[in-house]
Amino acid sequence: MSVLGTRVVRIEDPRLLTRGATYTDDLRIPELAGAAFVTYVRSPLAHARITGIDVSAAAEAPGVVAVYTANDLDDVPPPPADNPLAEPLLARDVVRYVGEPVAMVITETRAQGEDAVELVAVDYEPLDAVVDVEEAAKDEKLIFPAAGSNVVSTNGPEEFDDAPFAECEVVVEHTFRNQRVAPAPMEVRSAAAAVTGDRVTVWSSNQNAQTTRAIIAGGLGVEPDKVRVITPDVGGGFGAKIGVDRDTVLVAWAARRLGRAVRWTETRTESLTSMQHGRAQLHKVKLGGTRDGRLLAYRIDFMQDAGAYPRVGPLLATFTSLMAPAVYQIPTVQVRSRVVLTNTAPVGAYRGAGRPEATATMERLVDMFADEIGMDPAEVRRRNFIPPDRFPYTTTTGMQYDSGEYAKALDKVLEAAGYADLRAEQERRRAAGDPMLLGIGIASYVEVTALDHAGGETGRVVVGPDGSATVYTGSHSQGQGHATSWAMIVQDQLGIPMDKVTVVHGDTDQIPVGVGTYASRSLQIGGMAVHECAVKIKDQARELAARELEADPADVVLDTSIGAWHVQGVPGTTVTWARLAEIAGEQGLTADVHFKPSRPTFPFGTHLAVVEVDSETGRVRLVRHVSVDDAGPLLNPIIAEGQRHGGIAQGVAQALYEEMAYDAEGNPVTATFADYSIISAAELPSFELLTMETPTDVNALGVKGIGEAGTIGATPAVQNAVVDALSHLGVRHIEMPATPERVWNAINEARGSEKRAAQ
Repeated sequence: MSVLGTRVVRIEDPRLLTRGATYTDDLRIPELAGAAFVTYVRSPLAHARITGIDVSAAAEAPGVVAVYTANDLDDVPPPPADNPLAEPLLARDVVRYVGEPVAMVITETRAQGEDAVELVAVDYEPLDAVVDVEEAAKDEKLIFPAAGSNVVSTNGPEEFDDAPFAECEVVVEHTFRNQRVAPAPMEVRSAAAAVTGDRVTVWSSNQNAQTTRAIIAGGLGVEPDKVRVITPDVGGGFGAKIGVDRDTVLVAWAARRLGRAVRWTETRTESLTSMQHGRAQLHKVKLGGTRDGRLLAYRIDFMQDAGAYPRVGPLLATFTSLMAPAVYQIPTVQVRSRVVLTNTAPVGAYRGAGRPEATATMERLVDMFADEIGMDPAEVRRRNFIPPDRFPYTTTTGMQYDSGEYAKALDKVLEAAGYADLRAEQERRRAAGDPMLLGIGIASYVEVTALDHAGGETGRVVVGPDGSATVYTGSHSQGQGHATSWAMIVQDQLGIPMDKVTVVHGDTDQIPVGVGTYASRSLQIGGMAVHECAVKIKDQARELAARELEADPADVVLDTSIGAWHVQGVPGTTVTWARLAEIAGEQGLTADVHFKPSRPTFPFGTHLAVVEVDSETGRVRLVRHVSVDDAGPLLNPIIAEGQRHGGIAQGVAQALYEEMAYDAEGNPVTATFADYSIISAAELPSFELLTMETPTDVNALGVKGIGEAGTIGATPAVQNAVVDALSHLGVRHIEMPATPERVWNAINEARGSEKRAAQ
C-alpha cells in the first residue's frame, strides 16, 4: 500500500512544538558573534525632496559604529540611467512613500540604534503626494517627472466594442475596490550577514534562497558565487518574501563595508508600513446576459496600484487579466489594465497574486446579475459553468484549463451546507423581523498555479551507506510541510522509511540552482523533481541489485514495504539500500533532476459562507464556511487541510477586517495591530472541508497547487454573504472590508431610501 494519500502527521511538528523554530533573529552562531545591529531611518513623508542629511549627532551617540546615507554607497552599481523608475537602495534626492529608507545606523546593541536614528536630521521639502490611483492616472502630480507619467504599463484596447452588450437583455455595471492589505507574516523581515574573505554569507527570512542570492549579488555588483544565502526557519511569507528587498541588500553591503557581522530585524510597524502590500486594484466592470441566466459578455477595465515603485505590478495585472473569464463560458470577454504609481508602499505578490482579485470581482458581479434577473445565484453559476467534457478548455484570454468539475463542486457544497434549509431559515428570520439577519454567499473559482512553470525546479536525492536518503530541493518551505511531503515521495518510490529521509533546502552552497516556493508550485514541480530523482535511483539500483543477486535486471523487484530488492518470486534473499550504496562506491546512488512541466495547472472549487449580521450594530459574524478545493489527488490530506485552513482565514480577513489605509497626504493610518484588524481564531468557525480530487495530466502525480485556493474562494463567498443578508432591505453592494461601520451605514441608507420612497 502506498503512503501517498494517507494522513501522515508532519515530521516537522515535534521540533516546532517542543524546541521551537529557529528564525533568523534567533540565530546565535559563531559567525554572528558580536554582530552589530542595523536600524533604518525612514521617511515620515509620502513625497518630499531631500535637501540635506546631518548624521553628525548620531555618529557621536553611544554605541554607534557607523551611519550611512546614499552618498556612502559609492561601491555599488548605480540605478540604470535608462530606467527613471529604478528603486535605490537608500533614497538620495526624493522620498516617495512613508517608510522609505533614507539612512542606516549601525550600533553595538539594538536599543542604541533605536535612540540613534532619532538624532539623524533629515531636511525635507514636501512635495504633493498622490494616493488615489485614479488621481494618479491623471498625471497631474508626477512621482517620477523624468518618466512623464505615473502609468507604468497599459494593456488592452484603447476603445471597447459595445456591440456585444447591446445584444444583451440585462446588463449590470459596477466599480469594485479590491483593497490594499498587509501580508503581516508572524515573523517580520529579518536578515544577518557575515564576511569571510571576499565572500558574504547572508541569513534571511525568504521564500527562495537562490533568487535572494541573485538580488543581493546584483545590488552589491558582485558575482553570485561571492554570496551565500542560508534560510533558517521562516515564519510565513505569503508572497511578500519572494526574494528580498533593499533592506536586506543593505545588510549584506554593511557587513562587507565594516568587515564584521551585522543583523537587522524590523519592527511590526515597519512591517506594516514598509514591507510590500498586496491586492490594491480598482475594477470597473460590466456583465451582460439573458433573463434566463446566460452570460454573454463581460468587461473588466482595471487599475493596479503599484505603490511608489513598479516592482511586480505589471505581473499582478497580467495574472488578473488572464484569469478574468473565471469558471464560465462567456462568448465575449474584454480586458484592459493599467498599472499606476502612487505615493504609497510598493505592492507585490500576496497569497494569490492577481488571481483572487479576478475571482472576487467576477463572483460579486454574478451575484448582482442573479439579483437583477431574480434567479438564485447558484443556478446562474450552474448554467454558465464550463462543462467537464470541454476540457482541456482554452479561454478567451488564452489560458488552457487542464481539468475541472465545476458543477460537481458547487452541488457538493450546496448539499453539505443544506442550502435549501439555509434559505428557509433566512426567510423565517426576515418574516419574523429578527434583527439578527442571515446571509448565504457562494463563490466558485478556478485559479492558475505554477504559471511560471518554464523555470521548473531542481531536486537531488542521495542514498547513503547507512540506507538513509537525503533530498536536496530548490523548493522552499515556510510552513508548507515539504520535509514530510518529500519524505513521503521517497518512501513511496524507494521504500526508505520517512524517518530515514532528510530534506535540505534554503542553502545556496548545497543547492546552487533553485526557484523556490510561491504561486502554489511546490508539489507539482519541486515534488515532481524529487519523484523523478527517486525513479532514476530505482533504475540505477536495479542494475546493481541484479548483479548482487546474480539475476536478470528484468527479474529484480523492489519491495517498498521493507525497502529491499529481491528476485521476483524469491523474497527470502534480499539486498538492502545500504548494501547497494556500499557497492555503488564513490559514485554512489545519486540522481539530479531539473523538472520542467509542459504547462501550468488549474485548481478549482466552490465556497459557501454563512454569516449573521446584527442589523442594529452592523456587526458581521461568520458562522459557517463550507468549501471544496480541488487540487487533484492529495499527497497528504493533513497538509492540504492546513493550507486550506490558512487560506480561508486570510480570505475571510480581507472580506471582513483587513485594510491598509492611507490619508490624503499619504500617511498610513493602519500602522499597528491596534488599527490594522488582523484576524484571529476567535473570529472564525470550524471550517467544513469537503474533498474532491480531479487529477491533471500535466504531471505523473496528477497534482495541482493548493496553497492559495482558500484565499481565492473565501473572500467573495463571505462578501456575497454579507450583501445577501441585507439584500431584502435594498442593499446591493458593500465594499470590503465589511466593517460594522460600513454595514451599519448601508443598512441605514437603505432604510432611509425606503422612507423617502414611502413619502
